Amino acid sequence: MLYFSYGSNLNHNQMKNFRCKGSIYLKNFFLKNYKLSFCHPNKLNKFGYANLINKKGSKTPGAIWKITKEHEEILDSYEQFPEIYQKDFFNLAKEKVMFYIMRKYYFKNPPKSYVDTINEGYKNCNIDKRINY
Repeated sequence: MLYFSYGSNLNHNQMKNFRCKGSIYLKNFFLKNYKLSFCHPNKLNKFGYANLINKKGSKTPGAIWKITKEHEEILDSYEQFPEIYQKDFFNLAKEKVMFYIMRKYYFKNPPKSYVDTINEGYKNCNIDKRINY
């Protein structure tokens, strides 16, 4: 199956060596009409994590990965599906692509270490983070 990552799972080391061993990075991709934000479902939580917010005209940089059913189960656990993140889908060249999205949230700043992991992922995927998407 295909999976669109936009947060820390952009990081190749994290995905290929720790989280989903054997996953295959295919390409970078920009998801239209979504904006990257940092959120948490608990108002009292100090930090937020990557999330997508519907915003017409925006686009979120990310990566398309080829993953297995076992990888999906690992990601479900990591993303705390269905309690925190839900799954959504879009089509890419007639293939269904899965991604996670938080539907109930409060905007929160992310921890620096988390941002560092995402920035490394941008480098891994050849995404210029200086561009305002």
